[in-house]
Amino acid sequence: MMNIRCRALAAAGLLASALMPCAALAASGERIGTVDTAFQWIGRDHDIIVEAYDDPGVQGVTCYVSRARIGGVKGTLGLAEDRAEASIACRQVGAIRIPQPLRKQEEVFSERMSILFKRLRIVRMVDPARNTLVYLTYSEKLIDGSPQNSVTAVPVDRATPIPLRK
Repeated sequence: MMNIRCRALAAAGLLASALMPCAALAASGERIGTVDTAFQWIGRDHDIIVEAYDDPGVQGVTCYVSRARIGGVKGTLGLAEDRAEASIACRQVGAIRIPQPLRKQEEVFSERMSILFKRLRIVRMVDPARNTLVYLTYSEKLIDGSPQNSVTAVPVDRATPIPLRK
């Protein structure tokens, strides 16, 4: 039994190294932790991962995203399609500094959820009337996306107006 699991993990490692150039292009968050949700006999367990993403355009803001990952053989090999459900919470973690004007709306993170067709996306929107940064997470599928989404907001002190690109 353990021998099968070791072979599955070795195969996953080979597949991951073969796909490394593609994966390097996707944004990847810093893993904060995982919680197992279902035991799998072969391959990794089903789990929920929590990752942190620092906003590349706004210093002092970090977004925490939790999402389910499918385990088993397909999940271990990267062939499973993870569920289109995620939760997001963005927080001020330091002094907010915005070095360059921001677009009113732009994608700030994107990460693969399946080998070919599904991506997790995080979009930052600026609410200038309230001097607030709004972050939306959703999944996009090549053919049929999901309406599942999550939103969070980070108010910015009025002493630090959010500069917008014209």
